[in-house]
Amino acid sequence: MTAITLPPGPTAPQFVQALQALAAPRRGMHRLRDRYGDAFTVNVPPYGRALVISDPAEVRQLFLAGSDAADKPDRNLGHVLGPGSLFALMGEEHRRQRKLLVPPFHGRRLTAYEKTVEEETVRELASWPQGRGFATLPSMTRITLNVILRAVFGAEGAEFSELRELLPRMIKLGSWLTLLPGPRAELGRLSPWGRFRGMRREYDAIVARLIAKAERDDALDEHDDILALMLRSRYDDGTGMSRGDIADQLLTLLAAGHETTATTLAWAVERLRRHPAVLRALADEVDAGGSALREATILEVERTRPVIDLVARQVRADGLRVGRWTVPQGYVVAVSIALLHDDESVFPDARTFDPARFLDARPDLYQWIPFGGGIRRCLGAAFANLEMNVVLRTMLRDVVLLPAVEPDERWHSRGVANAPARGGRAVVRRRADAAPTPTVATTTAARS
Repeated sequence: MTAITLPPGPTAPQFVQALQALAAPRRGMHRLRDRYGDAFTVNVPPYGRALVISDPAEVRQLFLAGSDAADKPDRNLGHVLGPGSLFALMGEEHRRQRKLLVPPFHGRRLTAYEKTVEEETVRELASWPQGRGFATLPSMTRITLNVILRAVFGAEGAEFSELRELLPRMIKLGSWLTLLPGPRAELGRLSPWGRFRGMRREYDAIVARLIAKAERDDALDEHDDILALMLRSRYDDGTGMSRGDIADQLLTLLAAGHETTATTLAWAVERLRRHPAVLRALADEVDAGGSALREATILEVERTRPVIDLVARQVRADGLRVGRWTVPQGYVVAVSIALLHDDESVFPDARTFDPARFLDARPDLYQWIPFGGGIRRCLGAAFANLEMNVVLRTMLRDVVLLPAVEPDERWHSRGVANAPARGGRAVVRRRADAAPTPTVATTTAARS
């Protein structure tokens, strides 16, 4: 291998860099780019020393690297989701599991979940107050959780209620534990890891009951929830998934698609209230039965307000060449999603919220990466976008979302996702009772 070549970066101790990253992750990345350019080295937990890149060509090269050259970091959500999680698996075993899980999230199968999303959205909208401000993030979180419990877990009755109470606490704690060093000893049930393990045992018992119910169901072949599809699926050698792997993958699908989707929906509310011309056009499109602008708007929200900071790979080969850099084995290479999405050479006038940029062009999946990229791109990306599409369509159909005059909401880290600091506040009126939407001194060219 040729000599190691890495760009410069901050030299402060790891704990100082960690505090700076936690205090202002997005603003901090932009400051580092302004000082060092589009690539720099950092030293932050959980990765340690890492190369951060945002050049589109280098991002593409990283994502196209084979799993033998660069794969998941040792430290990721797999640490808390279980050994059978896609986040934990590598190489051939990851490919094997992913192949089994792809069909439920693509093509005609997706349409089976549309009714579930609409039902949950209508139920939640009925609780929204009229004429006064409230945070939409809790509502969006309830919608996405209920959708996943029904569409993915196939849960109902007691199991539905138990999982709805347990899983938000479990995922919240697990997302923070991901950032901490792994446990070296059992510290008791009152320690963070002890609490998480207790929750995991409770979760496994509930899932075991769901599996047992499904296996006793003579009509299992007619069910379209993901659990039923997992139970029916078979690897190339004819074997099925183990019960432990099913439990790990169900938890993985929840962790990857619950809070992130809810947070993006809250950001959509925050963005649309500050761009009333887009908001009016979307309402008109819903009334006309269209969807093109709504789909483009979702893509633009995901570009301008990505809820995940970084996509990372760890070098597994003796060394890896990424554009100008030669990265040593064990080093993490992280892609800054925000820096890539704000790149003027990729997205002209990048700081402007402009859904029209995606009306006639689909995004390049090596440049627009809210779901990551390459062999580890989020399996449920199509499901998440379908869910957001139906939630926004139903919301715009049933209520008037009033424009905002207050400043943009700031970014707030919730461990897994970066959320609007005030929860995506909204003021709404029922469509049947609504007066014409007022105008405000805001334009679609407003800077974010």
